[in-house]
This record gives sequence, C-alpha cells and structure tokens, in this order.
Amino acid sequence: MQSRRGFLFQAAALGSLAAAGLVVGRQRLAMAAPAQTFEVQHSDAQWHQLLTDEQFDVLRREGTERPFSSPLNNEHRRGRFACAGCQLPLFASEAKFDSGTGWPSFTAPLAGAVDTSRDSSLGMERNEVHCHRCGGHLGHVFDDGPAPTGLRYCMNGVAMVFVPVTA
Repeated sequence: MQSRRGFLFQAAALGSLAAAGLVVGRQRLAMAAPAQTFEVQHSDAQWHQLLTDEQFDVLRREGTERPFSSPLNNEHRRGRFACAGCQLPLFASEAKFDSGTGWPSFTAPLAGAVDTSRDSSLGMERNEVHCHRCGGHLGHVFDDGPAPTGLRYCMNGVAMVFVPVTA
C-alpha cells in the first residue's frame, strides 16, 4: 500500500512532467506554424519596451492573467476596449457582460477586430482570440454566452486598455 506522502510526491512529479511536456509541445507548435504577417510587428525587445511584463506574457506568449485581477472587470462606462499592444478597438462597452468567470467577457467583438484559431493546449480544444492588427493573444471564445450571440469572448483584461467615450 502506498503512503500518502509517496502518492503526493508521485502526483507532483507527474504534474511537473506533464506541464513541461505542454510547454515544450506548445513551443514546438509555435515554431512549426508558418509565420503570420500583421500590420503592427515588433521584435521581442521592442514589445518588451512597449508592454509591461504581464502584458508581454499574455499578448506575446499566450499567458493568462489571474482571474478577478483585472480592473476592467469593474469597468462599466461607455467606451471601447482596445488592444494594449496596438490600440486597435476590439470590443464596445455595450457588448460587455459579467460572466462570473473573473475575466472581462463580451458577446461579440467589433467588426474585423479579432481573428480566431484552434488552441489544443492544456489537453482541450478551444478557440483562441487574437488581435487582428498585431496578432496579440487576447483570450478565448466559448459558446456558452448570453443572447444575442450565445458567445462568451473571455478576454484577459491586461491585454486591453479602456478608452471612454467623451461627450
């Protein structure tokens, strides 16, 4: 019979190996994918100068911010949510809703603002959302949202800035 300590040690070791495999697998996929051209392009060094460390991790390395950490969760003024990397307007405030997930959520993007691709990381199939202008990772879209679209664009708040409507 295995001790509790032995079980926990094995579980932690397997979890670490699985996480390492996911990271390596994701890097391999990124290297194998053809380079995409975007209207706004910068080197990693330039992106580092333009973005905070957290913004760089999310937008350029497909990271995820901690849930309930974004001030944009509580942003209820009229305006636009724009890409933090290139300032392209992405979502109208009228499309924002509280999904209870801890990330800013929207029913639909502005026309031509985002692109999607399949994301098979973390052992599941999801639709990843990218900024159309700079290719920055914004979050994922799910089919469990409210009317009128039935979609939930679950975005990383750190990947966006809010621009209020003046007047």
